[in-house]
Amino acid sequence: MAAEQPAHENLSAGIRQGVVRLARRLGAERPADGLSLNKSSVLGHLRRNGPMSAGALAAADRQQPQSLTRVFAELQRDGLISRTRDDRDGRQRLLEITEAGREALAHDMAQRDAWLDTALTGLNETERQVLLLAARLMDRLADS
Repeated sequence: MAAEQPAHENLSAGIRQGVVRLARRLGAERPADGLSLNKSSVLGHLRRNGPMSAGALAAADRQQPQSLTRVFAELQRDGLISRTRDDRDGRQRLLEITEAGREALAHDMAQRDAWLDTALTGLNETERQVLLLAARLMDRLADS
């Protein structure tokens, strides 16, 4: 008889599988003209956290700043972010989402949100509240 897995391993595997499957399904709902994952991630960080330096933004996204240099340049070229001098440290430049960036991010998320809204109608109120709590907890886990 096979040894039973500890409960935390079943929990970890179950969460990982659910998150991966949902991420893939949401990815399939991306609009054809949507933003790249890196661009939407950068814009999302700036929308949630306000202006940030390139280094802080890369760290928040668990990437090297050099890996995002082209993404930052393209976002600025397209008018989705702006760069301003940091008032506290004149040597630093801060990246900030523009109104066009907010609109592009909203457009990018709209199709996925519409699919998710439809899928959530098949759940009862308690299940929706459990998912909301789980989403908050996953955010905390992602920040750890």
